[in-house]
Amino acid sequence: MRNLLSEIEERMPTFSKGQKLIANYILENYDKAAYMTASKLGKLVEVSESTVVRFAIELGFGGYPEFQHALQEMVRTRLTSFERMEVTNSLIGDGDVLSKVLLGDMEKIRGTLGDIDREAFEGAVAHIVRAKNIYILGVRASSSLAGFLAHGLQMIFDSVKLVQTTSGSEMFEQIMSIGDEDVMIAISFPRYSKRIIHAVDFAHHAGANVIALTDSVASPIAVGADQILTAKSDMASFADSLVAPLSIINAIIVAVSREKRDDLRIRLRQLEEIWDEYDVYDKNQG
Repeated sequence: MRNLLSEIEERMPTFSKGQKLIANYILENYDKAAYMTASKLGKLVEVSESTVVRFAIELGFGGYPEFQHALQEMVRTRLTSFERMEVTNSLIGDGDVLSKVLLGDMEKIRGTLGDIDREAFEGAVAHIVRAKNIYILGVRASSSLAGFLAHGLQMIFDSVKLVQTTSGSEMFEQIMSIGDEDVMIAISFPRYSKRIIHAVDFAHHAGANVIALTDSVASPIAVGADQILTAKSDMASFADSLVAPLSIINAIIVAVSREKRDDLRIRLRQLEEIWDEYDVYDKNQG
């Protein structure tokens, strides 16, 4: 992603008086500007909405929405956790937090459904079904997604390996045998983990099929991926909202289970017998 703020600074002498007002505000408050409409930004700096739109076009964007998206991506990757929390507080204000967050999550799922590459999804499922070994990894908040996906796929396959990522050296010890018959599913959202980026690069050069679950095709883990599954994860607080990537994971598990339905029936019957024998689940329904 180009350094948008540096570009604005460099081009400041070429801007009109109104555009300079917009530029100065963005340079000082890009975290807030990223979530303003063109109309609101214009009113704040006392220029017309059309001036704001022309400013975005002047910077080489197709329009204000594209410029705003670039600002939002920058916010997500550059701000510290504390700064992100401050932005969230200003966006939500004193309103109904529960409704705003849940409605925002619904929009993220809708946006993900509209943007996801269906061919990449189908390709990912096909490679998972055929894989000799399936390596799954994610760190920090994404580790919960990796664990959920591993749990689901371990119900279907014996060859699922949830990579422990607490140490970079130990992580590479776990994936050192990955090869061209294997699949790696890497999960990373801003702020991107360098460990995941390096692991994807390692798996890619080892000939494995790499599936990236991330927020954008511009994500650093997308570079070495064979299939890129993008999910909306715009800021909900100091951490990202992960409902949309979790929905993709659910879809992967369902799609794979349908492909392996005959084997899975036998496997589940065996598991139910084991669970009954060792009294795993409470069968009292009250």
